Amino acid sequence: MPATRTNGKSAAAFRTISEVSQQLEVPQHVLRFWETKFAQVRPLKRGGGRRYYRPEDVALLRRIRDLLYGDGYTIKGVQRLLRENRGKTGNGNGATAAPASPAVTRPAGGRGRQSADARRAELEALLGELIELRDLLRSSGK
Repeated sequence: MPATRTNGKSAAAFRTISEVSQQLEVPQHVLRFWETKFAQVRPLKRGGGRRYYRPEDVALLRRIRDLLYGDGYTIKGVQRLLRENRGKTGNGNGATAAPASPAVTRPAGGRGRQSADARRAELEALLGELIELRDLLRSSGK
């Protein structure tokens, strides 16, 4: 029996969307949105569509939250990181484990720092998005 318990449940117990939402301090609708953006997030769904998150799902969601909110990644940037790390840290079913990616380190007491290569790739992706937006605006006559 695992020693760590959260809200009276063992660490290995499945969590409902409301429990995960409280634990990660993220609204439920954001968790549902992330399911549409990150194929690796696949909670079990029971009758009536109720979601049950495995411990590895919660760890992945925590990592996504940290990358988006703490490290300043865009959704596309996080998608890329998860894709790149699938073969290195995945568990075989497409989910990525929770440990920090090699491109990101998190010094104690401060914001995360990205390696120069990871930051450059992120900036290039952002530049590509901005160019696409500019072109869309130009083509719409604005």
